[in-house]
Amino acid sequence: MAMISDLQYHTKLKFGDLGRYVLLPGDPGRVEGIAKYFNDNEFVADSREHKSYRGTLLDERIGVLSTGMGCPSTAIAMEELINIGVETFIRVGTSGTLQPNTKSGDIAIITSAIRDEGTTRGYLPIEYPAIADINIVNCIIKSAKKLNLNYRKGISHTKDSFYAELYPDTMPMSDEIKKSMEYWKKGGAICSEMESSSIFILSSIYRKRSGAIAYMYGNDSNLEKPNLEPLIQLAIESLKEIITFDREKNN
Repeated sequence: MAMISDLQYHTKLKFGDLGRYVLLPGDPGRVEGIAKYFNDNEFVADSREHKSYRGTLLDERIGVLSTGMGCPSTAIAMEELINIGVETFIRVGTSGTLQPNTKSGDIAIITSAIRDEGTTRGYLPIEYPAIADINIVNCIIKSAKKLNLNYRKGISHTKDSFYAELYPDTMPMSDEIKKSMEYWKKGGAICSEMESSSIFILSSIYRKRSGAIAYMYGNDSNLEKPNLEPLIQLAIESLKEIITFDREKNN
């Protein structure tokens, strides 16, 4: 692992570049759309799938960095962000829905994740839960209510294979895939995506805080281009709530 004083190998960041609070979209193309809500935003680096900007909110330095798709690149981003002093993370992404009556654009506030992926098994046994920080979750919920957004709070299914779930009948293991998805639905999981479990597990190991929000493609969806503005506004408002919470706690 690179030392904290080094330029990080994948993200090309150094200690303090992004402050203590960072938003984590998957897609590098969504970074600028998030950074436009920062005060004094500026480009920092662009390496592989990891593009970063920084700015301020409430006079606190904050950042945004794309993780790329899936847990492997997300875990790399987490390791390097922790090396440079980041303490609080919010994933800002998209997901499929697992429950009926979910409309496209409803927001998932993810409290924990099913570890149906391979990356985090290299860190901790599968019995260890992937859980968001309760204070981060509470700040996100407060912000969603303030913005009058439609949201669901609950468990996400984090997976490795996008198309196996989307088109299970075309896969060799179609029966097993469909049976597993029924387990998650009947257990009450609200959505399915590809990054949250790694963010939660790395946060647990390094004693950091994290949460996750996602635009849900509803049962009415055909994978149309999503309107992510309400999701981004929720991320920004949540960071403000978290910064205010931290300041009040430390006074």
